[in-house]
Amino acid sequence: MRRPFRAGAAIVFVMAQVAALAQGNAQPGASAYRIAGTVVNALTGEPVRGATVAVLAEEDSHRIAATQSGNDGRFAMDGLGAGKYQLTASKRGYSTASYDEHEEYSSAIVTGEGQDTGDLVFRLVPGAVLYGVVTADGGDPVRDVQVMLFEKPQGHEPGARIRHRDTAVTDDTGAYEFSNLHAGEYFVMVKAEPWYAHSRSAASMRKGQGSPADAALDVAYPVTYFDSTTDEASASPIALAGGSRVEADVTLHAVPALYLQVEAPRKQDGSVASPELSQTIFGNQLFLGAVVLTNTVNSQHIEFNGLAPGQYQLTQRDPPRVLELDATTSQQVEPDAGTPAIPISGTLQTANGAPLAGEAVVTLEPADSTQGFKAMESGFEKGAFSFAAVPAGEWRVRVGAGGLREPVISIAVGGRVHAGNLVTVQDRAQTLVVKVSAGGMRVEGFARKDGKGQAGAMVLLVPRDAAAFPELVRRDQSDSDGSFSLRDAAPGQYTVVAIEDGWALDWTRPEVIGRYLPGEIAVRVTEASDKVIRLSGPVPIQKK
Repeated sequence: MRRPFRAGAAIVFVMAQVAALAQGNAQPGASAYRIAGTVVNALTGEPVRGATVAVLAEEDSHRIAATQSGNDGRFAMDGLGAGKYQLTASKRGYSTASYDEHEEYSSAIVTGEGQDTGDLVFRLVPGAVLYGVVTADGGDPVRDVQVMLFEKPQGHEPGARIRHRDTAVTDDTGAYEFSNLHAGEYFVMVKAEPWYAHSRSAASMRKGQGSPADAALDVAYPVTYFDSTTDEASASPIALAGGSRVEADVTLHAVPALYLQVEAPRKQDGSVASPELSQTIFGNQLFLGAVVLTNTVNSQHIEFNGLAPGQYQLTQRDPPRVLELDATTSQQVEPDAGTPAIPISGTLQTANGAPLAGEAVVTLEPADSTQGFKAMESGFEKGAFSFAAVPAGEWRVRVGAGGLREPVISIAVGGRVHAGNLVTVQDRAQTLVVKVSAGGMRVEGFARKDGKGQAGAMVLLVPRDAAAFPELVRRDQSDSDGSFSLRDAAPGQYTVVAIEDGWALDWTRPEVIGRYLPGEIAVRVTEASDKVIRLSGPVPIQKK
């Protein structure tokens, strides 16, 4: 079952409920159903003592009951009504998790007549620690350095990108640490300024002002990645296993700083079209500050100084122009440099045409990577999103809501609708109506093995139309009774498959999933379908 509930919510919950943990919190008057089992270390199989185990409502994650595991790892919560519950466990030194968790999916526990929920095994993975020391030329530690942790996506979700996971600041010894991380691959990036640096302006350098000592202090640290490289493509991924402690030291090297001078003209309303300079780190933009040098009637001259050589993106003038810079020397940027860019705005709709509720993030990714453009993100607020300056070309629209990707079904521009998530940006402002699958139909059923329901199987709703693959594939994980719910299905012909231990499969490749399709359950989703389509027979669980 796809769940937005993650570790942070569990920790807050635990702190608020310490007094009630040992009592099991039975619900007065409820049916006498029980959820019980053993919490074990996922790596060693040994019982985990003192883990907080919580039962949460399936609909909204509010607390129903909680307890702590005993010396033998056993836990039990009685007095529960018949229903479907989330089950979570947490303990210091372990990654907080939902039961049988895979990526963003987990298995709910179903109580009721004939359901065996008294001998569960909850495998809790020890948290990993990533630590290191940041040093400068000569080996001296660098304090107050910003260390950013990025996580590679797990699984094979289309459009998944490296995401910013956490930020730390080095102490007096140059040390940093990230703790309680789950297994996966990570990148470390360091951004700092030499404490002794003294940036000179372009004007002072042209006039020959300043001493040789000033020039020696006009230095900068490039953005640096582990293992001490300034090239993002050469950054070394750091593999963390559950319970591991991995050291990742980074060395910074000061280089002569450079400057960029940009003319900022005044708009018709008298305001200044201020330029923006940014660096893109694994798809995340970091904006850099500027200094106003001169202020005239028609324009300002603005300087970005103290810069390290590297890749930058400059947005300047009105209408805006976007320039990808490989800055190796100081320079004055020509006013006409860059590619014309236009504003793009729009709204999000569900499959049935209703406005998308809640928060979301809209991402534009260049369809052609050879153009050199970077991906851009916009928040979705008050029913709309907007991008101030998008260069002409083909872009792929992606939408994320609640931490999960919502596939784009179609895009309408000027009343003309086309399927898929590609949009062509031309020479004038555009307003998009982006339709996503959220709010569509739901396909429900049971996955069975040897006639019994089984938790943890990967269940897929696979479109028959190859052109819709993998954008319209829906996934879920079977619950303890084998039930599943494939949400937000767009109209079309599908096949439902269930695969035991299938989470490592690259399901985005039709040739991989193709061998599981023959003889499986077919289902048709139409605009006229009921909100919930229930399969008439069980889906057999196949071996990987």
